[in-house]
Amino acid sequence: MTIKKEKFGQVESEFVHKYTLTNHHGMQVVFLDYGCVITDILVPDREGQLENVVLGYDSLDEYRKNPGYFGAIIGRVAGRIAGSEFILNDQTYKLPKNEGENHLHGGQSGFDSKIWKASYDDNGLKITFSYLSEDRQEGYPGNLHVSVTYELTENNELKLMYVANSDQDTLLNMTNHTYFNLSGNYKEDVSNHWLKMNSPYFLPLKNDLIPTGEIQNVEGTPFDFTNGQFLKEGFQSDHSQITLAGGGYDHPFVLSKGDIFLKDEKSGRCLQVVTDQKAVVIYTSNQLDSSVSIRHTEGKPYLGICLETQAHPDAIHHQNFPSIVLKKEDTYQVETTWSFSVES
Repeated sequence: MTIKKEKFGQVESEFVHKYTLTNHHGMQVVFLDYGCVITDILVPDREGQLENVVLGYDSLDEYRKNPGYFGAIIGRVAGRIAGSEFILNDQTYKLPKNEGENHLHGGQSGFDSKIWKASYDDNGLKITFSYLSEDRQEGYPGNLHVSVTYELTENNELKLMYVANSDQDTLLNMTNHTYFNLSGNYKEDVSNHWLKMNSPYFLPLKNDLIPTGEIQNVEGTPFDFTNGQFLKEGFQSDHSQITLAGGGYDHPFVLSKGDIFLKDEKSGRCLQVVTDQKAVVIYTSNQLDSSVSIRHTEGKPYLGICLETQAHPDAIHHQNFPSIVLKKEDTYQVETTWSFSVES
């Protein structure tokens, strides 16, 4: 087991580092202290070939632009907040508008664009990134102390653990925005990835991709993954919600059990996701295009799939959604585990 630290770039006078964790099986995960970004995950296929299974860049300049939020931690609030404002404790808080009239992924300068403080133990494969989000940063109330811990196990698992406290009531709904492509080194898109998850309901969207507030049964729709289906079945659907999202998925699913399974049959690679979060946003990179180059691969729709475990988006505006208010006396603590394996 090893942890390797290297300089990756510089933001003004501050250095950005990358950290490479490798277990005894050769599985390797690479992180940045910029945005807690996951740049690479190398896992074997059924022939034992180690290849990268996440979308990412090779330079800090690309991550500083990063319109797709590749690999980054999102906060304070993942997804969109309608109208870029909310009311909490009878006070209105206005947020930056960074997607039309709405607030997206924590604003113009969210957690994904911050340099975090890293700490780790050379004897293990665990690294913790810490950050203080000051009161009214991007419009949110409260001084928020937040940490993200990544732990690589000898069972080819990557555990993601989030902990936060605030000195005022605030909103918090964090996620990781990694795009998976289990074919390895982006040889194919994710159309032939097979997805199964324990979700009987999804949240339909308005034209601006904000939930309508309805909680809709998936039965008889392209959103029914309870028995598993290939992603291309949805891409080829003429369902109005698929069309609205650009010919694919960009939808929140309510998890009855935090258990998600993704498989690429050609390579044999499998990803099991277990989480204590109440929802997951499935995004199949429908908006990705050739204006973005992912290493030596031209960007295109369906090149990756995000499994953004989180709470319900825009929950502050929907009383029927579980609350994302973090009380000042409470601790925010959630966990997601990605387990990689191979089917013969």
